[in-house]
Amino acid sequence: MNDLDRAAQALLRLPPSCGPVRLVAVDGHAGSGKSTLATRLSAALGDAPVLHLDDLATHEEPFGWTGGLREQVVEPFTRGGAASFRPYDWRLRRFGEPRPLPPAPVVLVEGVGAGRREVRPFLAWLLWMERGAEESWGRGRRRDGPEQAAFWDGWTVAETRHFAQDPSRPFADTLVRECQKGYEWLSGPSVTAVADQIITHRDGFMSVN
Repeated sequence: MNDLDRAAQALLRLPPSCGPVRLVAVDGHAGSGKSTLATRLSAALGDAPVLHLDDLATHEEPFGWTGGLREQVVEPFTRGGAASFRPYDWRLRRFGEPRPLPPAPVVLVEGVGAGRREVRPFLAWLLWMERGAEESWGRGRRRDGPEQAAFWDGWTVAETRHFAQDPSRPFADTLVRECQKGYEWLSGPSVTAVADQIITHRDGFMSVN
């Protein structure tokens, strides 16, 4: 059993946070490895649904997705039903047809700002990718190439402004550091610091090391 399997088991033992769903956020700077972690966690959870916040954001409002998340996802889950959302097409600059999001035991929400204050009351757990802004942005720029340089110039300003006004890291339950092989899982600022801890519940020990 690897570290992702242990994390998946621990997340499944958390109490539901949004109707029957354990909503788990994967936050961090753009380019920090959030999507990769979410994909790997999803597989460890038996293909748990992943909502990428890029599907709710737009060119005009990169952080203006809280209303859509609440109406399309949080409220249906809270009522015990299935959710659906209309993914934004970044090429056509418009929202597409509804896409279902089933109320699985764990649903992952991945994206910059996933742990913002309007979302935290509905989260079972908040994971933060522990990679600095400049390193993350450098990785993102290399990944997207020079044709996206103008986008990244604007994005770094918007992201810096967002986290200055509404930081996520101080409220993270777990800091996740990518290693050459697997991940290192550290207790976040919101819980008592214990190194190499997969998941720890606020009101009881949840580690499955």
